[in-house]
Amino acid sequence: MLAAMSASPLPSRSPGDACARSSGDACPGALRLHRADDGALARIRIPGGVLTPRQAEALGQAADRLGDGELHLTSRGNVQLRGLAPDCGAELAGLLDAAGLLPSERHERVRNIVASPLSGLDGLGAVDVGPWLTGLDRLLCGSPGTTALSGRFLFALDDGRGDVDALGADLTLLGHDGDALLRVGHGDEVLRVPAADGPRAALTAAEVFLDSARGAGAWRVKDLPDADAAALPAEVVRRLRQTGTTVTTDHRPRPLEVLPPAHGPVVGGHRESALSVGVPLGRLVPAQWRLLSGAGELRLTPWRGVVVTGIGPGRAEGLSAGLAEAGLITGPGSPWAGVGACIGRPGCAKSLADVRAEAGAAVGPAGHLPVYWSGCERRCGHPHGEWIDVVATPRGHRISHVRGDLVTTGATVRDDPAALAAAVAAARGAHT
Repeated sequence: MLAAMSASPLPSRSPGDACARSSGDACPGALRLHRADDGALARIRIPGGVLTPRQAEALGQAADRLGDGELHLTSRGNVQLRGLAPDCGAELAGLLDAAGLLPSERHERVRNIVASPLSGLDGLGAVDVGPWLTGLDRLLCGSPGTTALSGRFLFALDDGRGDVDALGADLTLLGHDGDALLRVGHGDEVLRVPAADGPRAALTAAEVFLDSARGAGAWRVKDLPDADAAALPAEVVRRLRQTGTTVTTDHRPRPLEVLPPAHGPVVGGHRESALSVGVPLGRLVPAQWRLLSGAGELRLTPWRGVVVTGIGPGRAEGLSAGLAEAGLITGPGSPWAGVGACIGRPGCAKSLADVRAEAGAAVGPAGHLPVYWSGCERRCGHPHGEWIDVVATPRGHRISHVRGDLVTTGATVRDDPAALAAAVAAARGAHT
């Protein structure tokens, strides 16, 4: 039986702040629960977001039996269970272990891997990242040293279309011309290695980061001093060449625009039917989860959506209609598309507002840019690239336009629902 840890509060931290290792990594997991205002919280890492029907059913059972019944999708394609009893850790661990969701007790919080969710389905990627995903996860769970990675450190596997490359992962593998390009941090320099060596190269880069982080007190590549971060690629090249790996340097700018899968049938697939589904605010009630988990294999996306694969001939249309009737997004034009929010009140003690209810009240015509509502300055789970940022403050809601590292701060709107909805709609419309 896997050991479970008691619930403990997360330390306060603002986005972008370096996280000192002396403070301890309190990032929650499946075995380390976080105490929230609505009960304990578990975060289950799902590498690449891939869930078999059996695993999806086990998650639904865990939510129903031990929590509030709902499943919350995260911006890394993981699942959070909320409303858990503080002493349920052992039972939860047993359920997850039996379903194959905890392959390593010591590594469960470091299995942070996002992957292009349509890879191998629509014919648009340069490589099917499935073998990379299984290979990298196996290497991570088999390495004693990777247990030192923080629960925040992120790997991305991009099939060449640039979707998850835009998410700003610490280490990114990209498919390109039959090879793998390895991006270390956020720079434009990439390392080209044979495709089969991609997962091993990513593991080597993680080990190089850990060696540097021990002296710098950093959780992620962006937390390193600039000189240390800039030196990482050269050291990765040196170590790869020591093992006989062919590696060269290349240049590939990281895309700024984030392009989630369009909602609806996946076009271009030839092996099986697939359906891309949006989940309003990333929150799935039991009936919605049962519909999804009974439809086929699931791929949870970093945009709080789900791609259902292996639907079978003639079933996609009926499934789409049923999911839409259940409140999910199965086509273009939904007012909920691109709308996100943190948990807010009453689930989080740090939140200044019930931002999920406010987001729902302000939903209007679909906009070009995503809009994300945060209950405090931490902006937990915010998107990447370009979006409209709505943050609750003691003086009202501050509305800003974010594009990469550039933030244009707009007006602060008092807590009037109609005025707030109008201001958000105007902000989205101004940046079409």
